[in-house]
Amino acid sequence: MKKQLFVLLSLLSSALPAADLEMTVYRSPTCSCCGRWLEHVKANGFKVKDIVSDDMDSIKEKNGVPEKLASCHTAQVNGYIIEGHVPAADIQKLLASKANAAGIAAPGMPLASPGMETPGHLDDPYQVISFDKNQHMELFANH
Repeated sequence: MKKQLFVLLSLLSSALPAADLEMTVYRSPTCSCCGRWLEHVKANGFKVKDIVSDDMDSIKEKNGVPEKLASCHTAQVNGYIIEGHVPAADIQKLLASKANAAGIAAPGMPLASPGMETPGHLDDPYQVISFDKNQHMELFANH
């Protein structure tokens, strides 16, 4: 029983990022929803380095974000790209799985996603999509 509990606790702890796992976030100076998303990821254990930029297009291009997955901010964490309002739980899932992906994205600005919560739209469905360096895309999570 003790061995089973140890294995379970080990699996659970490996699914969560360390409290000091740093995420670098690039965002536009005019975007207020990005600040709300930053608070969401901080509340979920990420240390955030916040970089304000007037040239988000070149940051997305440099990081290989497919145009159809673009959103308002781009983050880097542990070698992965996080595009837009991706829930912290999905980021944690990506990190724990060590997926062979360049990153994940919540395309556009889904109204029910973290930082975009809007009264009357809390149950609006949206998807998180994984992408690789060749811009091949797959469903990562449904919300």
